[in-house]
Amino acid sequence: MAQEKVVQNEAEQEKVAIFVDVQNVYYTCRQALGRNFDYNAFWAQTTANREVVAAYAYAIDRGDEKQQQFQNILRAIGFDIKLKPFIQRGDGSAKGDWDVGITIDMLECAAIADTLILVSGDGDFAILADKLRQHYAKRVEVYGAPALTAKALMDAASDFIAIDSQLLL
Repeated sequence: MAQEKVVQNEAEQEKVAIFVDVQNVYYTCRQALGRNFDYNAFWAQTTANREVVAAYAYAIDRGDEKQQQFQNILRAIGFDIKLKPFIQRGDGSAKGDWDVGITIDMLECAAIADTLILVSGDGDFAILADKLRQHYAKRVEVYGAPALTAKALMDAASDFIAIDSQLLL
């Protein structure tokens, strides 16, 4: 009977999917808050009493050893790492964002998650957050540095959680 109750409690546990725009959170935290994002604290906060059904960290692959060590830390925490090659254009500009990939993954995970958690301040995701809430009836939690998170994204989220000292190294 006790075992049956445990299974029932697990079935009732909120299912979450996590999506971290690594470049966005790195640069916004450094610029707005002068510190680095604490992935361990974030994981502990967002997964407490919840079942993680997917967790992705999206990054640009520059092939350097320090970056590979960081990616291994993220894997150890529980993230699947998705890498896109760094592209240096002939004019000196660079390309390497994950907006479309994150969007596709979030839409696919809407079938298995109750709540979708996005770490990004990119206003392009406001339409996605609104769609997930309105058409898929999903909760969308957005974590971002308040000074550098698009107001449209904050407004479109079910909850906007400001990255503060508790989530910084």
